[in-house]
Amino acid sequence: MKKELAMKVRNDYPVGTRIVLICMNDPFSRIPSGTLGTVRHVDDMGTIHMSWDNGSSLGLIIGEDLFRKI
Repeated sequence: MKKELAMKVRNDYPVGTRIVLICMNDPFSRIPSGTLGTVRHVDDMGTIHMSWDNGSSLGLIIGEDLFRKI
């Protein structure tokens, strides 16, 4: 099941996709809402690994974090 989810996420968010963060469900995150970033890769758990324009590389988790393609 996780493999299928990871494949779907990879198809929906291919490398190079630009994303804007709406809200991150992480009390320790220092990435503010509205930050833009680029997808680096999606791992086998479906986590979207990012290169944020503010220099961070914190990943996104489907169902936990809110974001959208731009």
